[in-house]
Amino acid sequence: MTDAAVPAPAGPTLARLLTLTARAVQAVRSGRSLTDVLAGVPGPVRPGVQALSFAVLRRLGAAEVLRAQLAPRRPPPAVEGLLLCALALLWPEEAPAYPDHTLVDQAVTAVRKAAPASAGFVNAVLRRFLRERAAQVAQAERRPEAAWNHPAWWVDQVQADWPEHWQTILGQARLRPPMALRVNARRCSVPDYLLRLQAAGLSGRAVNGPGWEHAIVLDAPVPVERLPGFAEGWVSVQDLAAQRAAPLLIDAGLPAGARVLDACAAPGGKTAHLLELADLDLLALDADPGRLVRVGEGLLRLGLHARTQAADARAVGSWWDGRPFDAILLDAPCSASGIVRRHPDIAWLRRPEDIPALARIQAELLDALWPLLKPGGRLLYATCSVFKAEGQAQIDAFLQRQGLSPACISPVSPGHLLPLPDNQDATSASGPVARADGFFYALLGKPATSGAAS
Repeated sequence: MTDAAVPAPAGPTLARLLTLTARAVQAVRSGRSLTDVLAGVPGPVRPGVQALSFAVLRRLGAAEVLRAQLAPRRPPPAVEGLLLCALALLWPEEAPAYPDHTLVDQAVTAVRKAAPASAGFVNAVLRRFLRERAAQVAQAERRPEAAWNHPAWWVDQVQADWPEHWQTILGQARLRPPMALRVNARRCSVPDYLLRLQAAGLSGRAVNGPGWEHAIVLDAPVPVERLPGFAEGWVSVQDLAAQRAAPLLIDAGLPAGARVLDACAAPGGKTAHLLELADLDLLALDADPGRLVRVGEGLLRLGLHARTQAADARAVGSWWDGRPFDAILLDAPCSASGIVRRHPDIAWLRRPEDIPALARIQAELLDALWPLLKPGGRLLYATCSVFKAEGQAQIDAFLQRQGLSPACISPVSPGHLLPLPDNQDATSASGPVARADGFFYALLGKPATSGAAS
């Protein structure tokens, strides 16, 4: 999903967009992924609904607290969804998407169509909020859900894991991320693609740093259809943190034709990057057959090839042919707590019990795949998480279980990459924006004296 600014209503009225956005937000609150919900929205209005949904979800915690303050008696779901959308969009911002009166008028219009008897109630709540906005916001911000737009348990966990950076990490999650591209090294160079962007009326900058030799950050996000050569496979959209994976594994010293496993491959960005950088005998595995289709589609667009197989990587006997791998990429299922700014529904989909459950799956994957690695081979463990339970703590526990020395971790391993605004390359109205999402990487080397894979 491309994270664009909230558009002015064109074609469909703002009331119509608010109605569809309210349904999407309520679906997220009931446990559905925003990506899945948006797939069911009619194409012509999907960009507007997506932009509004992103804006609302980035203030959903505040909107829920405000709703409880202003209307303690919970209204029916359809009315509540519209009320939450309006309150989120009326939250004070330096550059509001719409004038206050327009939002109130269109929200009430939407309610009048969905639940006519509630139109006066919504109008009164919203106008009261505008009259008392400063006091209501100050009261709401005493609650962590409103102050940081994350569930209270999430705020506590980030604070416990990163006591020096927790406020910045949570603050960055509310900002729109930059749009990063990965230039296909088999088709084009970064300087050449920058010229193609310029010819198409777009602008961006090459990125300096390890693993980012093929990266560009656009000055403003655009639909992929506007990217020159996208359909022909010249370029892909991929966050900078995710672009670190392939170079870490390739630069560890893989021979041509190396046998490589991408154990949790979907949606396929890292799979493709590996193949753009080297000629590999690569198996792309994923437990979800539907998501594996996306891997194949991406490889076809880029002119690349890999074997694909739908299987749970932990069930080794169901898919492994008995031949060990030179390298394994394990981009393990995780909370995705490092990419909330890109997927703002994540914070509202997760529950506290999800973290230990996911950590167990990660441990099972590590234990199942390690024996499949050749002596002297490399396994790259990755998660898009800022929680230590899914990063360094997971790797520490794995080393202990396997009786391995910490020296097995390559010194080039980045460890936890936190989404901190460590540069001024990207900015928003709220200040500097971190270039990369939150990630964890550990490159593990299997001792050359180990026995054969088993």
